[in-house]
Amino acid sequence: MTTQQSVSEVIAERLYEVGCRHAFGIPGGEVLALMDALDQAGLEIVLVKHENSGGFMAEGTWHANGAPGVLFATIGPGIANAANAIANAWQDRVPMIVLTGCVPAIGAHTYTHQVIDHVKFLEPITKAVFRVETGTAGVIIDKSINIATTGRPGPVALDVPIDVQHELSGAWTKPRFQPQSPMAPSGENLTMARDWLKDADRPILLAGVDVLTQGHSAAVADFCVGNGIPLITTYKAKGILGESHPLALGGAGLSPISDEILLPLLQSSDCLILAGYDPIEMRIGWRNPFAPNQRVIDISAEINTHYMHQAPLNFTGDIAASLTALADGPESTAPWDQDEISKIKASLRDAYHVNEDWGPAAVVNEARKACPAGTIATADSGAHRIVLSHVWQCDVAHGLLQSSAFCTMGCAVPLAIGRKIAEPERRVIGFAGDAGVEMFLGELATARDHGLCLPIVVFVDEQLGLIELKQRSSRMTNLGVEFPGTDFTAVAEAMGGHGATCRDRESLNTAITAAFERDTFTLISALIGKNAYDGRI
Repeated sequence: MTTQQSVSEVIAERLYEVGCRHAFGIPGGEVLALMDALDQAGLEIVLVKHENSGGFMAEGTWHANGAPGVLFATIGPGIANAANAIANAWQDRVPMIVLTGCVPAIGAHTYTHQVIDHVKFLEPITKAVFRVETGTAGVIIDKSINIATTGRPGPVALDVPIDVQHELSGAWTKPRFQPQSPMAPSGENLTMARDWLKDADRPILLAGVDVLTQGHSAAVADFCVGNGIPLITTYKAKGILGESHPLALGGAGLSPISDEILLPLLQSSDCLILAGYDPIEMRIGWRNPFAPNQRVIDISAEINTHYMHQAPLNFTGDIAASLTALADGPESTAPWDQDEISKIKASLRDAYHVNEDWGPAAVVNEARKACPAGTIATADSGAHRIVLSHVWQCDVAHGLLQSSAFCTMGCAVPLAIGRKIAEPERRVIGFAGDAGVEMFLGELATARDHGLCLPIVVFVDEQLGLIELKQRSSRMTNLGVEFPGTDFTAVAEAMGGHGATCRDRESLNTAITAAFERDTFTLISALIGKNAYDGRI
C-alpha cells in the first residue's frame, strides 16, 4: 500500500534527508501547514523577530553543517521582508530553500488583500523559484535542493498554495538527483598548466568562495603547503589555510591599503592559480588584476561570464580534482624566498596598525587573543569590517562569516545566532558597528530565548564611519551619518543579556573571556570615538 503524505510532509521529509535541522522565520496563516510538517520531520522551528534576520541565521547553519539553510515566510509582507536576505544568498553563493505560501489560484483572481505574485517578485534574486502544483511536490523539492547546492549555490524558493499544502499524495518514489563524479581537466591545456607550474619561480594561489561551497578547503591547503605556494584568499574564504601559517597572506579585495601590497605581488607571479575564485566579492581595483600575457590558470565552478577578468587557461568543475591533476605533473621547484613572504605578512600587519594601543585594529587584535582556537567570527558591513577582515586571523575554513558580495548591514548578529544554534559547542563571536546593531536589536531577544553564549563586540563611534569618511574625502556636507549614542549596556540588561563597556585592551579581553562563561549574550561596547578609521581602510 502506498504511504500517503501531504505535500508539506513530502517537502519537509526531503529537507531532513539532506541534513537540514533548523528552519527560521515568522509564522503566518499561509505557512502553518509547512511549519507543522517541518517540525514533525525533525527540523527545529526558530522564531525570529524579522525575516531578514531569519535568512542570515539560515546561512549560519549552512556554514556549520553544509546542509542548505531553510527560511520560511508568510504571504505578502513576510516574503517581502525576506527579500534582502534572499538576494544576499544569491550573491553570496549560499544554498538556501525558501518556503512561502499563497492563496489558491482561484482565490487570487477575486481576493487581493496582501496578494502579490511571489514568483515574479523572487525571480530576479533567486537561482530558481517554483509554484508547487498538485502532484509536483516530490520532483520540485528534489530539483530545488539540486539547484540550490550545485554549481555556484544559491537560494531556491517554493511558493506553495494553501490548499496544495494539505493535499495528500503518494510518497515520491522516482529516482532522485545523484551527484556527479568529480571532473578533472585533461588534454593539452592540462599539460600546458603543468609546465607553467613546473617552470614557475613565483607561483601564487588566489582562492575564493567556490572552495567553501565545494568543501575543498583541505585540498587547497594541502596543495599550497605541499608545493610551497603562498595563498591569498578573498575575505569570505579566509581560513582555508590557517592564517598563522607562513604561506597564508590573508584575505584581499576590501581595502586599497592591502591592495597596494598584494596586487603588485600578484602581478609579479609567473604562475597565478585561481582556485574557486569568484570575483563577485571584490572591489573595483580587482578588475583585470593581472597582465594580458601573464600565466594564469583559472579553476572555477562555472564558466567565466562575469568578465571581471579573463585568463588564458580555464578549467571548469571540481577544484580538488583539478588541483590533484595539476600537481601530478613534473615536480615544481617553487623557490620562493620565505623572507619575502614574511616581510609581506609584516607589511600587512603594520599597514593595519595591529599593535596600536587602542582603536579599531586593537579591538580586533585583542579579541582574537581572547578567543580560543577554532572560534568563528561574524562581521557586519561597515568600516570596522574592512579592518577586521584583514586583522582577524582565521584558523578554520568558514571562520569569518559576513555579507561579502551583497554587503548588507545588520547581518552579524543573526549570522552568529544561526551558527551557534547549529553548533552549540563552538565558540562564536559577533562584531558589529553601533548602527548595525541598532538595525536589528530585536534579535538579541532571539539569542536570549535560546540561551546562547554569545559575545557581541560593538564598535562605538556614533557614525556611519565608512560613509562619513567617503563624504568627507569627497568634500561633501556631513549628512545622515552621525547619531547620538545608545547605552548598549543598559539595552543588554533590559533584554536579558549582559553588558560591558571597554576603553582599552585589558577591559576588552576581560569582557570577552567572561562572556564565554555565560548562558546568554553579552553586548560589549568598544568605545573608539569618531573618525577612528581615518588612514585605516
